[in-house]
Amino acid sequence: MGDGKSVLVNRINLNKIIKLMFGLMILVIFSGCENTVPEFSGEDAFTYLEKQCSFGPRNPGSEGYQKCLEFLLQEFQATADTVWTQPFSYDDLYRGGSYDLQNIIARYNPSAEKQILLGAHWDTRPWSDKEMDEKNHNNPIIGANDGASGVAVILELANVLNKHPSHAGVTIVLFDGEDLGVSGENKSYARGSQYFAKHLPIPKPDHAIILDMVGDKHLHFPIERFSYRQAPRLVRSLWKLAQKLNLPAFDQSLGYMLYDDHVPLWDFARIPAVDIIDFDYPHEYENYWHTMEDTPDKCSAGSLEQVGILLTHHIYGIE
Repeated sequence: MGDGKSVLVNRINLNKIIKLMFGLMILVIFSGCENTVPEFSGEDAFTYLEKQCSFGPRNPGSEGYQKCLEFLLQEFQATADTVWTQPFSYDDLYRGGSYDLQNIIARYNPSAEKQILLGAHWDTRPWSDKEMDEKNHNNPIIGANDGASGVAVILELANVLNKHPSHAGVTIVLFDGEDLGVSGENKSYARGSQYFAKHLPIPKPDHAIILDMVGDKHLHFPIERFSYRQAPRLVRSLWKLAQKLNLPAFDQSLGYMLYDDHVPLWDFARIPAVDIIDFDYPHEYENYWHTMEDTPDKCSAGSLEQVGILLTHHIYGIE
């Protein structure tokens, strides 16, 4: 009887050890899954927003434009596998003059099977045509939200991709000439994405995500309607992921239909493209868009962080 009891006790202890080891293994697996998504710093992204604004207005042909171009190229050269510019010209048929413009392209893991494009426009509007006082209409804007915010998120994502290579390949495109347009003439906007899509310099990516006006302190992202028409599955995937991550700015209701850089990507290259944009800046009762009030104090690191968290989980969730 004594020997039998000893064997029984040993079996019980062995079962406990096996259960404990199994539990630890499961814990390690889940911990590993969580650690596969790197952290995104909204504070660092906001520093990038302020840095761009420190150059002043970045409308084509300005001193701030040239300084910002040099800065952006330096940043991508420090992180990307390859970097180049895509030059093009634009004749302004409405106000006169010609512009020498350039898209900035940076690639990360270009040999990966799955490829996505992340884009934002880096130029700022040469005119404050939404100012209440018409005397200010010819003044260029700083473009903290409309210009710098999307670029800021992408610059911080570039650092993340450099430190934590992803399974998916990522092409970053900073489009030029997005904000040279005239109200009511959609195709006078988004000149850089039109040129890029018509002269595609990379293999066609699986899909694209465009960031525009993503820094508003009063952040609210309903689903942009062109995006839902062009890429409904991608829209549902992103907004459901935002809900899962408890990102309150993302609203699954339909919002405005906006002509932005995502539309030419679909129209001319058939790249399914989604626009993440908060057009009511700051809200429906007040407007900083295309005014001299579009300054860094109207934006927040927390807003940039919500967008960055969503994109890191999207990128690192692709196998």
